[in-house]
Amino acid sequence: MTIRALIFDFDGLLMDTETTLLESWRWEWRRHGLELDPAGFFADHGGDVNELRYAALAAAVGATYDQAASHRLRQAYRLELNTALTPAPGVVAWLDRAGELGLRCAVASSSAIAHVGSMLERAGLRDRFEVLATGDEVDAHKPDPAVYRLALHRLDLDPGLALAFEDTPHGVAAAQAAGLRCVAVPNPHADHARFGAADLLLTSAADLTLDEVISTIKPPSAYPHDSLPG
Repeated sequence: MTIRALIFDFDGLLMDTETTLLESWRWEWRRHGLELDPAGFFADHGGDVNELRYAALAAAVGATYDQAASHRLRQAYRLELNTALTPAPGVVAWLDRAGELGLRCAVASSSAIAHVGSMLERAGLRDRFEVLATGDEVDAHKPDPAVYRLALHRLDLDPGLALAFEDTPHGVAAAQAAGLRCVAVPNPHADHARFGAADLLLTSAADLTLDEVISTIKPPSAYPHDSLPG
């Protein structure tokens, strides 16, 4: 079957916002004279786990900790870091080629639309994507396939006609649970050994041209998947 659409994760895949997230938390811990242990920092699922991170910092700081001020300062610092971000290597070339091939593009992210939309606008990428499906629009986050099912519904496509791109193992699982073939491009904080289920594993979007990626992916297999929402 011919591929008609590409569905991309956002954080860590199109732009390295995973590193800015980690650095914003390191900065906030150091502001209190502490060092963040990065082990276990990144969750094995999508969605916001910052309340747990604030709770850990509060426990380390003690009674003087002011979470509202901490959140405000950390968010401002992360915004500063995010403003300097550019698309990940190879991503713009893929999107350029997708346009030449007439492929439709979508984003399926566990993050909220305010974050995804503003970052895409800032990077000059928003108009490349016909569809955005985000975590604040579904009841469950990756590895649940809900956000991919939503993207497919908005594209009005069978999963066999689309190809997903992900940077985490739980993202790959979500895409495949929705019936999609999935190309993995691990973010700098992901263990490449955990991507065995991906249909193709790359170290960077610059590794292969989009034509090479598409030609490498095998035809749709019998992934179990839910039916699309009506």
